[in-house]
Amino acid sequence: MERITIETSRREEMADITGDVRRIIKERGWRDGVLTVFCPHTTCGITVNEGYDPDVAWDMTGFFRGLVPSSRAFRHAEGNSDAHIKASILGASVQLLVEGGSLLLGTWQAVWLFEGDGPRRRELWLKWTGD
Repeated sequence: MERITIETSRREEMADITGDVRRIIKERGWRDGVLTVFCPHTTCGITVNEGYDPDVAWDMTGFFRGLVPSSRAFRHAEGNSDAHIKASILGASVQLLVEGGSLLLGTWQAVWLFEGDGPRRRELWLKWTGD
């Protein structure tokens, strides 16, 4: 298993981790298979979405903030229940296809970490299944 460390800089943000994932694939010489990227944090999520226009990440963060605003009405004592809910909506992992040593993504796609309770140092776990 491989690990990637990501430093987030705001309470809520979308961090493009595509380059980190590609770097690990190349360093390990992985050719054909499936790579699972798992986030072991309860206030972060992982997704694949557009990476070309930065406004998409901005819009997604704003949408989640509007959908599940921070609220004193939540009972969780840490005050970050909204981040837990947002992370659950996105999910804790994605599976990515790798063929011929290349990460297979659509033309505009990127791999994103959604940070819901930053800034923090986050660790992602990568598990390879393949050649």
